[in-house]
Amino acid sequence: MKKNLYRSNKNKIVGGVIGGLAEYFNVDVALLRLIWILILVFTGFFPGIVAYILAMIVIPKDLN
Repeated sequence: MKKNLYRSNKNKIVGGVIGGLAEYFNVDVALLRLIWILILVFTGFFPGIVAYILAMIVIPKDLN
């Protein structure tokens, strides 16, 4: 069965990007959120925020 990457509807705080990645890679969403926060802090916020916004545009929303 082929898996597709979608933004999550059930693990959603802002846009569902991190929740969708967690579902796709079958990892804990809290772990990915913690990693994402660390990336934001250590890259100076701007690159991480731009990457998140681009991911919200590129990754389709889950319709289920």
